[in-house]
Amino acid sequence: MRRLAPALRLLVGVGILAALVARLGAGAVLDGLRAIGTESVLAALGIGLLTTVFSAWRWCLVARGLGLRLRLADAVADCYRAVFLNSVLPAGVLGDVHRGLSHGRAAGDVGRGVRAVVLERVAGLLVLVLVGVGVLLAQPTLLAAAAVDLVPGPVVVAGAVAVLVVVLAFGAAAMRGQGASRFHNALRTGLADVRAGVCSLGTWPGVVLLSLATLAGYLALFVVAARASGSHASLGQLLPLLVLGLLAMGLPLNVGGWGPREAVTTVAFGAVGFGAAQGLTVAVAYGTLSLISCLPGLGVLLLRRPISRCPVPPPAARVAEC
Repeated sequence: MRRLAPALRLLVGVGILAALVARLGAGAVLDGLRAIGTESVLAALGIGLLTTVFSAWRWCLVARGLGLRLRLADAVADCYRAVFLNSVLPAGVLGDVHRGLSHGRAAGDVGRGVRAVVLERVAGLLVLVLVGVGVLLAQPTLLAAAAVDLVPGPVVVAGAVAVLVVVLAFGAAAMRGQGASRFHNALRTGLADVRAGVCSLGTWPGVVLLSLATLAGYLALFVVAARASGSHASLGQLLPLLVLGLLAMGLPLNVGGWGPREAVTTVAFGAVGFGAAQGLTVAVAYGTLSLISCLPGLGVLLLRRPISRCPVPPPAARVAEC
């Protein structure tokens, strides 16, 4: 099942994009690509730098809360590389897996290093969801109109429920005996890390503020994409639509971020009368600018050597410090 999951995500993401092109034509996609100009590229690189620094700073706070050392400069470089890998690889999280493993090996605790990245990502996602829910609840008309097109039919729902039941049954069977003991131990460790890395008084205010700043950067890039695509809607009209698109990016059914974002943005723009084609154009422009914003990560990937931890020498050995 684990081996099939990446292929299924890739298939669903590509299928969504193909369905949108079949319905609206390739013109909306080409318009999104043509909308990219010098000013929007420079804006994307600047916004990308800010959001990467904010994310790296948040990672530093969480890692230090877990007792791991992490310099901000190293965190920024690793985040740039991770965002680039997330954008060009199908699963959308392999870059974060890489930075968690790399930092864990360098710190001498792979498990804690991976958990620090997971907690940092989950904290940012939670802030996005809370802000998104608040914004959408203030726009009940948009939410109702989008739900008409986004909610699947009864056959799809029944199939999804059936798959979920099967997965839960296999999970329950796997957790029996020693599996249950390992699960409880992992749960205790995870809860302790949440308290130390995210919920402590010295950490959570910074994590929340940096998550809000990162979210503001993503929304600013979306606004740049909308303006470059020719949208003249006010910020008050755009922001709920853009928040909905960002929420869709959290769905694990994308190809480097593409797929659900384009579908939801297309439906949202059409629901409020701006036109589905314009929604797809804006989403394509945003996806392209988002990829441009993380291109410095390619340089990090090619030029930066991985941080290696110095081996612990035997007591009688005399070696130079790393």
